[in-house]
Amino acid sequence: MPTAKTLARARKDRREGKSASTQAGEFVREEIKRIRAGKHGARSARQAIAIGLSEARRAGIELPAAGKRSTRKQPAAKKSSKAASAKRSRASTAALKREDSAAASTQALSRQARKAAAKRTPAQRSASAKQAARTKGAAGRKAAAKKAASTRAVSRAAGATRAARHRAMQSRGG
Repeated sequence: MPTAKTLARARKDRREGKSASTQAGEFVREEIKRIRAGKHGARSARQAIAIGLSEARRAGIELPAAGKRSTRKQPAAKKSSKAASAKRSRASTAALKREDSAAASTQALSRQARKAAAKRTPAQRSASAKQAARTKGAAGRKAAAKKAASTRAVSRAAGATRAARHRAMQSRGG
C-alpha cells in the first residue's frame, strides 16, 4: 500500500501536467526504498519497477496495461473488482521476502536504465527530453542549467589538472 506522501507527490505531478509515467515514478521510487530498507526483495530491477507500476495502476494512475505494446487503440479494459485471495497474497509476499535486495542497488538500476534507453530510438529519446523540458518549469530549468554549468566547470578544471600533470611527467622523461 503506497504511503500518503507518495500519493501526494503523484497528485502534485498530475497537477503540474507531468506524464503518467512520471506520476508512476513516485510509486517506483517508494518500492525501491522499501527493498533497500529490507521490507522485501526482488528478483531483478525490472521486477522492482514492475511492482511499483502495479501499485501506481491500483492507485488510479492511467498507465498502459502491463505487457501491452500495441499501437492500435484497445477497448477500455474492465477493472477487476475481484481482489487476490489471501492465500495467494501471502504466498507472493513470502516469495518476495526470500529475494535479495541487490535488485534495488545503484548498479542494478543503472544497468536497467541503460538497457531501457538502448531500446529507444534517438527520436524517442529526444521527444521525451523535450517533454521533460516543457513540464520542468522556469525555476526547474534554471536549476538544471546552473547544475550543468557547475558540472562543466568542474570537469574542465579536472581536465586541465590532468593535462598539467601529463606535461610535467613528459618533461621529466617519464
